[in-house]
Amino acid sequence: MGKVISIANQKGGVGKTTTAINLGAALAVLEYKTLIIDADPQANATSGLGHDPRNVQTSIYECIIDEIDPQKTIITSNTPNLYLIPAHIDLVGAEIEMINMPNREKMMKKVVEKIADQYDFILIDCSPSLGLVTVNALCASDSVIVPVQCEYFALEGLGKLLNTIKIVQSRLNQSLDIEGILLTMYDMRLRLAKQVVEEVRTHFQQMVFDTIISRNTKLGEAPSFGETIIMHDAQSSGAINYLNLAREILQKNQMTKMGESDYKIDFLNEK
Repeated sequence: MGKVISIANQKGGVGKTTTAINLGAALAVLEYKTLIIDADPQANATSGLGHDPRNVQTSIYECIIDEIDPQKTIITSNTPNLYLIPAHIDLVGAEIEMINMPNREKMMKKVVEKIADQYDFILIDCSPSLGLVTVNALCASDSVIVPVQCEYFALEGLGKLLNTIKIVQSRLNQSLDIEGILLTMYDMRLRLAKQVVEEVRTHFQQMVFDTIISRNTKLGEAPSFGETIIMHDAQSSGAINYLNLAREILQKNQMTKMGESDYKIDFLNEK
């Protein structure tokens, strides 16, 4: 069975989709077969992997609402070992349609269980909300990554998200774990960014990943080409950050024999 990880934060613009597609790509190039489920109606993970959401025929919406075989919705990416279940705008209506369904919080879990044994990792890119689709993603997951932007309002709402995770743990998915809090959009030139890092590490300690995702122009460019950062510029700091994150997750889950001092890659070329 593959490990299922949701990437969630109800705040928008913190790097959830960027993390989903680039962590997925990093795991894929490390030869771990990886599936990304785009669970956001904005379908940014779908377009970021080179697919036009307007041309998507079947998506995670049909899997949840119409119970079609998820195997029929899976499409490839330009990164070997990386696959996608896309989203489109119809997902906006999924929460209303699920209201009267029995076990409505576990509809996505049923989808994931059908394909989990085919992948090493399944990453679920959640929408910027704590609605029913996000709760479904948490119920279907083994763990959750929480991206936190290195800016002034970084901690705003984080307590609410962690409280939601605790509720899901106690009532719906007792095995749900917090994979880690991921600091994103770090600018080493800013004193404020360094203060945010210190504050988050002080409050959450071991819950925070060692890897920090730096601000990087290549990370912003890659989705416009429908590419992951590794395919767009493998030597950029963004690519190396996400490779380090992938290796840290593998190390944490004892899926690699590397020593703790060996999993980080040195920066080859700052861009």
